[in-house]
Amino acid sequence: MNEMERPLNILQVSTLDIGGGAELSAFDLFRAYRAHGHNSWLAVGYKKSDDPSIKQIPNEDYRIRWSKPRRTIDKLVAPFTGRIRGVGRLRDIICRPGKIRRWLERQRGYEDFDFPGTWHLLELTPNPPDIIHCHNLHGGYFDLRALPWLSHQVPVILNLRDAWLLSGHCGHSFDCQRWKTGCGRCPDLSIYPPIRRDATAYNWRRKRDIFANSHLYITTPSQWLMGKVRESILRGVQYRVIPNGIDLTVFHPGSQAEARRLLDLPVRAKIILLVAHNPFKDYDMIEKTLSLLDKTDGSDLLFICLGKSGADKAVGQGRMIYPGFERSRERVALYYRACDIFVHAAKEEAFGRTVAEAMVSAIPVVASAVGGVRDQVENGKTGFLVPAGDSASSLDIIKRLMKDPTLRSSIGQAGAATASSRFGLESQANTFLGWYREILADWKRGKPATASK
Repeated sequence: MNEMERPLNILQVSTLDIGGGAELSAFDLFRAYRAHGHNSWLAVGYKKSDDPSIKQIPNEDYRIRWSKPRRTIDKLVAPFTGRIRGVGRLRDIICRPGKIRRWLERQRGYEDFDFPGTWHLLELTPNPPDIIHCHNLHGGYFDLRALPWLSHQVPVILNLRDAWLLSGHCGHSFDCQRWKTGCGRCPDLSIYPPIRRDATAYNWRRKRDIFANSHLYITTPSQWLMGKVRESILRGVQYRVIPNGIDLTVFHPGSQAEARRLLDLPVRAKIILLVAHNPFKDYDMIEKTLSLLDKTDGSDLLFICLGKSGADKAVGQGRMIYPGFERSRERVALYYRACDIFVHAAKEEAFGRTVAEAMVSAIPVVASAVGGVRDQVENGKTGFLVPAGDSASSLDIIKRLMKDPTLRSSIGQAGAATASSRFGLESQANTFLGWYREILADWKRGKPATASK
C-alpha cells in the first residue's frame, strides 16, 4: 500500500463530543473518517458519550499535586459553609480555579490557558497521530501555549469557528476593529467569552507570540472569516476555506404531513421554525417580528424555537413553543421538514449550520445578512437575506412567503439544490482528507525545526 492509500491516524480536538454547531461538526467528521477506514479519534475537554475512540483531555489528572490538598482543605472547611462569612468564597477559590494564581489571573482579565492535559495529547491515542485537527479552542479545556511545541511534532490544523483566536477575548468583534492593532480599551468585556477586567491587550499579545512561534495550517468555514484571518495576528503555512458539512442522509427534503404527524404538530397550521442556542443569536428580534405577523388564510400560527427551554406562550396572533435542546439529529430533521419557513436571526455568524440544514431540507430561509451566512444564501434565489436587527424587512419577507406557497416551494427547492452540492458532509470529509495528504507530503519535504516543550 502506497503512502496515498494507507489509513491515516487523525486526532481531532474539540470542546465536547456532544454539543452544538462546532461540536457537531467535529463529531460528524470523526465518524465520517472512521467510515472511510481511517483511524479516527476525538480528544475533548468534556466527554459525554461512552465511545472508546473519544478521549477526554486529562487536565485534572495533571493537576494531581494540587488536587489532594484541595480536597483535604475543602473537606475541613465544608461544615462551616453558610455559618461563617467568607467560607463559601474560600471553597470557591480552593476548588473551582484550582490554584490561587489561576484565580487571580482570571480576576485580572487574563484568558485561562492553565490546562496541562494539552501537553499530553500525543499520548491519548494507541497510534501516533499523523495530523491534529483543532476546532474551537475556547471553552475552558485547552492551553494555547502548547501550540508552538505541538505544531512542531505533528501537523496542526486550526479550524476557526469564530474570531476568538484573533482577539483579546471576544468570539466576535462586531464593529470594533481593535483586534487588528492590539486590542486594549475593549468596548464590551461581556461579549462571549467574557472576561472580568480589560486585559485584552495582554491577551492579544500573548496569542500573537504563540502564533509567531507555531507552524499552523488554517481553515475556516466561510470566506468572511478567512478575510478576518488575513488581517489578523494569526499566521499559517497554508489556508483553506472548507464549509461545514451536513449529513445528507439525515437532513433532506421529505413529507411535511408525515413530519408533523410524528412530532404531533397541527397539520393545517402555518409553522415557522427558529433556533436560539447561543449568545450571538438575536432571539428578541425574531420574537418582535413574529408578534407582528397576521394570520393570512385563517390558519393557526405556530412558532417553534429549538434550543431554548421555556413555557409555551402567545406571541402576537400565534403560539410559541420551546422543545429545548434536541439531541436526536433525526428529530431535528423532522422539525425542519414540518415547518413552512425557517427564520435565522443572528448578530454575527461564521457559518450558519442551521441555515444549511434548513436549505438542504428544502425549507425557505430568511436569514440575517451577517458574516458567513452571506456566503451561503444567494438573496432572492436560494433564500432571503435581511439586514441584521431589521424586524420590518424580516416581517415583509415572511409575509410574502406565508401568502405564496409557490414562492416557498421554488426558494426551498433552489436552496436544496445549491446547499446539497456545497454543504454535504461527504464533500467536507473528502476535502479535508485530500488536504491532510497534501499537508503530510509538505511536512515530509520540510519538517519544521523542533520547538521546546
